[in-house]
Amino acid sequence: MAAAESSFKIILGSSSMARQRILAEMGYEFTIMTADIDEKSIRKEKPEDLVTALAEAKAIAIMARLQHTDILKNVACPTLLITADTVVVYKGTIREKPCNEDEAREFIKGYSGGHAAVVGSVLVTNLNSGASKGGWESAEVYFHDIPNEVIDSLVKIH
Repeated sequence: MAAAESSFKIILGSSSMARQRILAEMGYEFTIMTADIDEKSIRKEKPEDLVTALAEAKAIAIMARLQHTDILKNVACPTLLITADTVVVYKGTIREKPCNEDEAREFIKGYSGGHAAVVGSVLVTNLNSGASKGGWESAEVYFHDIPNEVIDSLVKIH
């Protein structure tokens, strides 16, 4: 697929393969830069507040790193930084990315035949002007029973 014509540069502040795939499938060229923040140090009671705070913290960390690089030098067009975060709310508990395969397996088994809410946020920052706009969205996801073979294959993917 040919790259979409754009008059701006995109930096994706995420190592998420899904987010990378979305931009690539839309035809955008982009640079990947991760925030390398301690996400566990940022706590909020409400999931929408948490994902918003994490996306903002990632943007701040990446902007600080960019000040010490040449990435933005000699760029004639606006540069957009896209950061995001997603959590799952299961039985009233916020679940972030599993720490290991055992936890991932436990999470998926718990979802089998049940439901959970997925809460995600996106923040887009114009690095030239400093302006940013973001938001969050929530969706309820209902699961059929998930066979152990499927759980095993899902855990191996990540």
